Amino acid sequence: MPDTRFKKVYTFNSARKSMSTIIPLDSGGFRVYTKGASEIVMKKCSFLVGEGGKIEAFTAPHQDRLVSTVIEPMAKDGLRTISIAYRDFVPGKADKNQVHYDPSTGEPNFETMGEDNVIANMTCFCVVGIEDPVRDEVPAAIVQCQRAGITVRMVTGDNINTARAIATKCGIIKPGDNYLVLEGKEFNKRVRDPHTNEIRQDLLDKIWPRLRVLARSQPIDKYTLVKGIIDSNISAGREVVAVTGDGTNDAPALKKADVGFAMGIAGTDVAKEASDIILTDDNFTSIVKAVMWGRNVYDSIAKFLQFQLTVNVVAVIVAFIGACAIKDSPLKAVQMLWVNLIMDTLASLALATELPTPDLLLRKPYGRTSPLISATMAKNILGQGLYQLVVVFGIMFYGEVLFDIDNGRGAGLRDPPSVHFTMIFNAFVMMTLFNEINARKIHGQRNVFLGFFSNPIYYVIWIATFVSQIVIIEFGGLIFSTTKLNVEQWSWCILFGVGVLLWQQVVTTFPTSFFGRKMEVGTNPPEPLSPNLDGDSVPSYPHHHNHQHPIVNRSGQILWIRGLTRLQTQLRVIRAFKSTLEDMEEKRSCHSMHSVRSTRSYLTRPTSDISYIDDDEKWKAKNSGVSSNGHYTRAQHGMSQQNTYAKPPVVEQSASNYLKVEGGAYRVQRSVSSGSGSLAATSAGVGGGSGGSKKEGSTAITRQRSCNDAATQSCESSFTQTDESCMAPMVMGPPVAPPSPHPPVFIDSSGMEFGRVGSSMGYTRATSPTPPYPYSHQIPTSCYHAPYPYDPNYYHTYLN
Repeated sequence: MPDTRFKKVYTFNSARKSMSTIIPLDSGGFRVYTKGASEIVMKKCSFLVGEGGKIEAFTAPHQDRLVSTVIEPMAKDGLRTISIAYRDFVPGKADKNQVHYDPSTGEPNFETMGEDNVIANMTCFCVVGIEDPVRDEVPAAIVQCQRAGITVRMVTGDNINTARAIATKCGIIKPGDNYLVLEGKEFNKRVRDPHTNEIRQDLLDKIWPRLRVLARSQPIDKYTLVKGIIDSNISAGREVVAVTGDGTNDAPALKKADVGFAMGIAGTDVAKEASDIILTDDNFTSIVKAVMWGRNVYDSIAKFLQFQLTVNVVAVIVAFIGACAIKDSPLKAVQMLWVNLIMDTLASLALATELPTPDLLLRKPYGRTSPLISATMAKNILGQGLYQLVVVFGIMFYGEVLFDIDNGRGAGLRDPPSVHFTMIFNAFVMMTLFNEINARKIHGQRNVFLGFFSNPIYYVIWIATFVSQIVIIEFGGLIFSTTKLNVEQWSWCILFGVGVLLWQQVVTTFPTSFFGRKMEVGTNPPEPLSPNLDGDSVPSYPHHHNHQHPIVNRSGQILWIRGLTRLQTQLRVIRAFKSTLEDMEEKRSCHSMHSVRSTRSYLTRPTSDISYIDDDEKWKAKNSGVSSNGHYTRAQHGMSQQNTYAKPPVVEQSASNYLKVEGGAYRVQRSVSSGSGSLAATSAGVGGGSGGSKKEGSTAITRQRSCNDAATQSCESSFTQTDESCMAPMVMGPPVAPPSPHPPVFIDSSGMEFGRVGSSMGYTRATSPTPPYPYSHQIPTSCYHAPYPYDPNYYHTYLN
């Protein structure tokens, strides 16, 4: 039957452990088919198809008998048992296992009935056993994992008997082992608090070390187990957990695990996204290969470190002592470049390309806190470094005696290359080259030639390097500061190189326990830093038993990190301010010279507070000069030119020392110069009239301040001896488009005391949505019009 005829489908999930489909019958009515876990489906059945197709009552004792005689024997043989049941909804006369519905009212409303009512009182049709045979390679792969120190646990939704049989076939458990095989319900009962029903780590720690099979589990059970193992502290080090999964419900456990494996064929997209590695063949042996390759990569890095550190230790000590003792470096610059080429490029390529071998699975895994440089590696580095230093210094100080050659010490800068120093360079390279063979083994193996010819890249690079060294010595000349060596001298250099292999056997014989853990690098994980580095309190770390406050012991490191953090923050702030000032300077560059001229002329103004602007009928600006910003006009002393305007108050001074102007607010800072004892602030109200006469009613505010030093402000070499300065605009928001007409802000100066000497207005830093006007520029009309079309992106900052 095509799925287009399906009336409704209840899909399979881990909660139902079954799926149901409703289909129409040809004779009329509908039938519900259900298949799923046998013991779960049978609990929903009230009838059974007996012998000869007779419908019988399916009672609880009958169900228990069927479980013991049919289901459990199948499950013990590793078969997954599935029950199949059905239920009919008919419009006509209904049998005892059928449900009648009235056809006049239409079809049954399965949505209204609900799933529990639809899938109930069903008729069990049969129980089948399905075998999912274990692949032949899986038992051997599990044995490899166990030998490699990896514990394999099985979490499944199968019946507990089926799960136990499959685990036995795979080798996860063996008869007589004292391991646990639990169902999901029993597992939750053991790990949850009986009063709060919360998972307790101490209860979980009693279960998971011996748990091998978890059957009839929910997805949350897998997540609980993974999280419990990761958070456990009963092991010497934190356990590394890997999880396999293929379903959407496995995503939380895959995400929580240290390594998540998703099935590439049967896995869902959600599981693949949550995983770290996707197994393209859905085979357990691929996990073993992943473990083997991971260990091989780790060992390749360790091999290269062992080789490189040995060369570095010897080269640095030789160069330093040579420069101190004989005033010359035994290894020249070009020679060191060749050594670095061997050390960095060729050696890394040779050591990192070795293929993994099954021997990697014969040892325990590295822990999360295992040192990158183990005690064995440190022993090899120090032992080989000691041998090479003895040989190099022996040739350096006693080479002319041992090999009957000319003394190369104290040679001039322009002297030709000597045989003495050529032998030092050649012997050092030969020892480095043969030590590359020793570096292939980092776990104390004696047979360093094992698998030498299994990696063509390795031995090709080794042979090519050896041949290149011969060419450099024989034909390098002045470029490499070398001279030709005879057969005897070559034999000595190669003998010193072969001696590295013999000396390695002595180093291997020396007990590693003599070095202990002090020579290991990276043994312990870094301590977590305090979340509040600037606080006084020091947090405690309960998992540290040797000391209570590790942060106290690392106070120097904490202070260093804190200082670097603050320094970086200050640099970011400086760069931000610098960028802002550069942008402002660029915007007003075209008006800088004009601002200086206008400022100098403005310095003749006496000190006073800014006049207040009141309402009037209309504003006028006849015969009045417009300031450089287009918003201020001045009336010269002794003249009849005055300001007339009609505009709501746009300038006011608040009690908080802010000068508020349309579009921004400015903090007012005042200082008294040494020659002035008071600061007069005059507030005058000016009304408009035909004659422009000044109204009475101005008030004077006098403030007495004491200041020992003169307040000197400088701006463009023109600001000196300021009594008052308006600093640092605090713009509250972006500029608003001016209405049309929009009168500028006027400041009346008719009441100012121009006779005061030594007092001047400082500078005002302001913002304007319009370009500035020059001084003495007359407003042509009584209505203000911006000289340029209004642009909301134009935000001019200038000095006045």
